[in-house]
Formats: sequence, structure tokens, C-alpha cells
Amino acid sequence: MNITTMAEQEILLMKGNEAVAHAAIRCGCDGYFGYPITPQSEILETLAAEKPWETTGMVVLQAESEVASINMLYGGGGAGKRVMTSSSSPGVALMQEGLAYMAGAEIPGLIVNVQRGGPGLGTIQPSQGDYFQATRGGGNGDYYLIVLAPSSVQEMADFVDLSFELAFKYRIPVMMLSDGVIGQVMEKVILPPFKPRRTEEEILHQCPWATTGRRGGHPINVITSLELQPEAMEKHNIHLQAKYDEIRKNEVRVEETLIEDAEYLIVAFGSAARIAQKSIDDLRAQGIRVGLLRPITLWPFPYNRIRELSASMKGILTFEINAGQMVEDVRLAVEGRTPVCHYGKMGGIVPTPDEVCQQLISNFNIK
Repeated sequence: MNITTMAEQEILLMKGNEAVAHAAIRCGCDGYFGYPITPQSEILETLAAEKPWETTGMVVLQAESEVASINMLYGGGGAGKRVMTSSSSPGVALMQEGLAYMAGAEIPGLIVNVQRGGPGLGTIQPSQGDYFQATRGGGNGDYYLIVLAPSSVQEMADFVDLSFELAFKYRIPVMMLSDGVIGQVMEKVILPPFKPRRTEEEILHQCPWATTGRRGGHPINVITSLELQPEAMEKHNIHLQAKYDEIRKNEVRVEETLIEDAEYLIVAFGSAARIAQKSIDDLRAQGIRVGLLRPITLWPFPYNRIRELSASMKGILTFEINAGQMVEDVRLAVEGRTPVCHYGKMGGIVPTPDEVCQQLISNFNIK
């Protein structure tokens, strides 16, 4: 729904899921392959309603399953196309084999996970319980995905183009790890400008590794994650690990709020970071100096920055809507220098800012 136009930028009101779909059309996405599941179904529904195949040529296909959709992503990405899928937690669990194949074959692509409570089928309510699945690589072997955690509808839109940029820069699958709060909330958003889809000639130039089926001077590349010779497989793994080191060095993203004079630190991502922001305002009003660090990249994780900040903190609270997953990375970063506590809720229950305040005060005995 149109609200207003300012400085030639149209401000719209829409859900996070809808913003992803509109951004995909505008960012030159070549294809979307997905399957409906709550709370992310609006991505597919919006694409179906917008009919981008009539305007930009973007393919939109409801696959027969999540397994089929990730393998379609494998094929489209392997041809050098900008392709994406979306699902929620149980559906992304089904995609893990395909994600490992894509990581091993170095195929770019975007996977949007709008998390819900688990384990198993769980609940359709919001959760952040897929942190391990996303950042540790739920499939087999030694691999990582770049994982971006939006905390607003605006970032849901902005991170689509960023995801494609990183995916092709490093030839790696990128996951946007959202949740049911961000996917369903309605906020103002400015969509990205239209970017034309690349021509076949541009794809051939930008992606010389892609398999295109073309002869007549263009190689027919074979893309696979299979290697039967141990020495060759180790060499490929060493190459992958070097790439991951480069990503760790260059692509860590964080947002910091009121860090300069903070004595305590809250670390939170996604929708939890929005709640934590209100908690910090309330705690500051009580004279408790608290800052917020929001990891935007969950992988690569901001170990160095958290380690640096921990030296001046009396305590760190990780706030996640799960049983405690990111807290393990925070503790690895701190290396025992500063007390670290976790607070979270499960089952799709979203904590209140007041609950977070009380947890910080009680865990660190703040008077």
C-alpha cells in the first residue's frame, strides 16, 4: 500500500515477506523456486500475484517439495543465474543435503529462512532456533554459508541484493535468517531501484565457471561436489577453507548502540535485537549503562569485536528466542574474561523488554 513519496523514493507499507519478494523482482533475480510453509508463504504468494515473468522474465515456480526447490536452486545457480528459495525451519531442514552440495560445488544462491519454533514441525510462532542449523552448516562436511540476520522490513528488502552480491563474489550460498516476527510485521520500507537482469553474454563474462550447455568457443563446465580421489578432495577443501578465511576477514557486519560508556552489554540479533533496544532504553532510564551489539552477519561471527568489548564490560547477556545457541559463540569470543549469561524463551513465545531488563539485573546482581 502506497503511503507517500519523498525525494523521489516511494515509501511503502508491507510485511517483511512481501518486501523480500518485491526486492527480488527489482534486484534482477532470474528465478524463485519454493514451497509454501508458515510463516513465510507470503514470499511465494506475492511473487505469484506480481507475475514478474510478464515484466522482467523472472521465473517463479512452486516446486513439489523443499527438496525439489533446493535442487532447482543448485541447477539455476550452476548456470550462473541469480536464483533464490525461501522456507521456514522444517523446510530448510529438508534442504540441508542440497545446501551442502551447493557449498561443495561453490554455487551461489539465496535461501531465505523465516524461522518458526521447533524442534520438528514445532509451532508456527516465531523462533530463533535455527542459529546452529544456519551457522554450523546442517549438511555434511566442512562448509559454511554466509548468514545475514535482518531486524527490520527495510533490511529484509536491502539484504536481497546484498545476498546476491556476496553469493557471486565468493561463489557461496547465502542464507537470510529471519523469523516470524520480521516476516509478518508491517513497516515502512523503501524498495531498491530496478536492476536489469543480466544478459547471457554478461553471465558468461561474469561467471566463466558456469555450466551453460554452450559450444562454439564456450566451455561446457561440469559442476559437481563429487571427488573420488582423497588428495584432490583435500585440495578442494583447503581451497574452501582459504575462501572462508577471506570472508571472515572482510565480511563481518555489526551494529552497535550506546557502546561508548557501557558497563554491560546485550548481544542479540534479528527480532530479539529490536526488543533489546527497548530494554536498553528502559535500563538507561534507571541509570544502568547498557549497550547493544547486534551481529548482522551470524557467519562470519564478530568474535574479535565482542572480545575487544568484553575487556571493559562487567557482564554480557545474550538474548535469543531459543534455548541458547549464539551464547556459545559469545563465550568463545570472550574466552572467560567476562561473565556471560543467556536469556531466551522457547515454543514461539516472544519475551518482553521488561523481562530482558529483569534478567540482566538479576543475573549480574545490579543494585
